[in-house]
Amino acid sequence: MAQHFLLTQKAKTLSAFEIANISEAEAFDLLCEARWGSKENVVCSKCGVQHKAYFISIRKQWRCKHCHHTFSVTSGTIFANHKLPLKTYLYILIRFVNAVKGVSALEISRDAKINYRTAFVLCHKLRKALLESRDMQPLSGEVDMGGTYIHPAPRKANKKADRIDYRLKENQNPNKRCVVVAREHFSADEKAENSLYRGAKRSHVFVTYSETQSVVKNFAHAYIEKNSRINTDENTAYESLLLDYDLRTVNHKDEYRSDFGVTNNQAESFFSRFKRMYYGHVHKMSNTYLLNYANEIAYREDNRRKPNGWQFHDILGKCLETTNEQNEWCGYWQRKIFHQEVIWQ
Repeated sequence: MAQHFLLTQKAKTLSAFEIANISEAEAFDLLCEARWGSKENVVCSKCGVQHKAYFISIRKQWRCKHCHHTFSVTSGTIFANHKLPLKTYLYILIRFVNAVKGVSALEISRDAKINYRTAFVLCHKLRKALLESRDMQPLSGEVDMGGTYIHPAPRKANKKADRIDYRLKENQNPNKRCVVVAREHFSADEKAENSLYRGAKRSHVFVTYSETQSVVKNFAHAYIEKNSRINTDENTAYESLLLDYDLRTVNHKDEYRSDFGVTNNQAESFFSRFKRMYYGHVHKMSNTYLLNYANEIAYREDNRRKPNGWQFHDILGKCLETTNEQNEWCGYWQRKIFHQEVIWQ
């Protein structure tokens, strides 16, 4: 049996110990390298001109020669106006990367010895960067698609006589949501090229109230190329895809894999990791941020066979490319900007 990727040496190219022991100057250099490629030719966060700006060494800032704006390595990014040392952010990032099933804000707050509110906002800033930088190009080839429900029912009453039937529509939890995922497989040529190219390579997720034919059809037409092969379970919502796609189904009431080799295991793999984060780490997910959590797991699934050092630099780059404009996480606890739930309909 092949060795699991996380057990191989290739998976471990950067350790939390290395990041925890870097100096603040080294952390500053690392951020400059990740954002601009060097400390010499920098880009003004106001006018956008790349040049050799005047460096104010004491303040670790630059002054633009064109618009005379003073800026730092975090200006205009989600790390703008930061209060903690830069190396603390890098340490939290490597902890975020190494937690392959997600990490709670409470655990981050203990590891970095920071306030829970700070850890909560910072983790969501990382999720925001992942969400805004996701590749939304349509999927093609073989695609697995499925849905799972979150917050399906409230806790049952203590007395049996007081319990109600949550299967009835009037007793349904109003906070119930459905997370639907579509995952594109590696092609046969890609599998032949690299032994690590197995399973799914790219995922699209969305949150909706329920798996209905209209919701599934609209999403598929927007993000899955026509004539692609789509593998689903027995849910009748996917019957709407028969006209435009090569639809294959497996009845999970009878089997996990059909006699014709049809499964939607890549979608189930996503749900497995998602539920492990939900029940094992986070424990509570607001519907307002449900898409952020789901997209985080999509990123982890799609890059599950990438070294942790690669993931660290990739997420760091995404954070530095994510602007701070209309950032709902800036002043979150003062409720300066109210979040809106993202629902696909």
